[in-house]
Amino acid sequence: MLELNQLSASYGKAMALESISLNVMPGELVAVLGPNGAGKSTLLKAISRSIDSHGVLRFDRHNLHEVATERVVGLGICHCPEGRRLFPELTVLKNLQLGAYLRHNKAAVAADLHKVYELFPILQERSQQMVSTLSGGQQQMVAIGRALMGSPKLLLLDEPSVGIAHRLKMEIFKAIRQIRDSGVAILMAEQDAQSALQIADRAYILEHGQVAQQGLARALANDDHVRKIYLGIA
Repeated sequence: MLELNQLSASYGKAMALESISLNVMPGELVAVLGPNGAGKSTLLKAISRSIDSHGVLRFDRHNLHEVATERVVGLGICHCPEGRRLFPELTVLKNLQLGAYLRHNKAAVAADLHKVYELFPILQERSQQMVSTLSGGQQQMVAIGRALMGSPKLLLLDEPSVGIAHRLKMEIFKAIRQIRDSGVAILMAEQDAQSALQIADRAYILEHGQVAQQGLARALANDDHVRKIYLGIA
């Protein structure tokens, strides 16, 4: 589905990603872990074509370097960026509907809205509230729901748990696993490595824009080096 080989990206003269090789298979949940500045967000931006990169970048046999940024969503890649980037003075419903702006099948859009409400019932209860009145965790639910309204084959999640109370964080991680179980592939950048490894199938650990370690999530969670350096477990 998604294939990266020797992918690199830079901001001016500063190298942000260096020779990244990574893949995501259909229906797979893959975590991208690492400290601040490791390149996690840059990686997702490169995949969604928000920034330029070079190297192999393929999705469903498409060379993404040849795809205009505005056409990436139409291929089935939806990016839920760090910071949510919602419209605070619009309602929850309006924000969700904006995620389906490229879709013309009203029945399919309505069906997906129902699925979002099933995933996050609080959003249906608050559908007519302004997003600015919601908690941080509820706003993150709106951001994920808006991405799902694009009917993705691949969902890019950037730091979905950052700045969120523990209870809502657990709800969001549970929902992410449900999305994966529905058949949507997910590539998730996340600083909470311990929680991410509990729900992911595989993971890549980035350091200084390079892949430092990769493997099955369960194996990495039990690796002594990973536990000490990234999980804070001696």
